[in-house]
Amino acid sequence: MKDKRNFHLEVQEHIDCFANTDPLREMSEINGDTDKDQAALKWMALAVLHGINFNAKKISLRTTADGTTTVHAKYRKADLPSPGGDIGRNVLEAVRQITHFEGDEGKGPLALGVRNDSLEIGVSVKRDEHGETVTFKFPKDS
Repeated sequence: MKDKRNFHLEVQEHIDCFANTDPLREMSEINGDTDKDQAALKWMALAVLHGINFNAKKISLRTTADGTTTVHAKYRKADLPSPGGDIGRNVLEAVRQITHFEGDEGKGPLALGVRNDSLEIGVSVKRDEHGETVTFKFPKDS
C-alpha cells in the first residue's frame, strides 16, 4: 500500500529537522538536491525558519515563464538564495496543494508547528502573464 502523506505534514517535519541549522546556508545548497519535490518542501520549511529567525515581514518566490526563479525578503534589502527553476515551480505547486488555492489568485492563513510552538503565516499566490509569485507573510511577533 502506498504511503499517502500530505505536503503540509512534510513541511512541518522539515521545520523540525532543520530548526537548529542555518536556513540561508541550507537554501543556498538546495538547487543540487535530486528529489525536486522534497527539495520544494524543504525550501518552504527553510524559508519559514529564516523568516522567524530574522524577523522577516514577508518572503516572496517568483517564477517567470522562461523558468527564472527569484526570491526576495522584506525586512532588509536583500535577495535570498534561489532554489532554481524546477524546485521553484514545485514550491508553487506544493503551496497550492497545501492551501487548496485554485485559479490565478489565492490568499489565506497557513498554520505550522515550529519547535514547541505554532505559527500562523499568511500565504498568497498570484499568477499573471509573466509568471507566478508565492508570498509568505510573517506575523509581527514571529
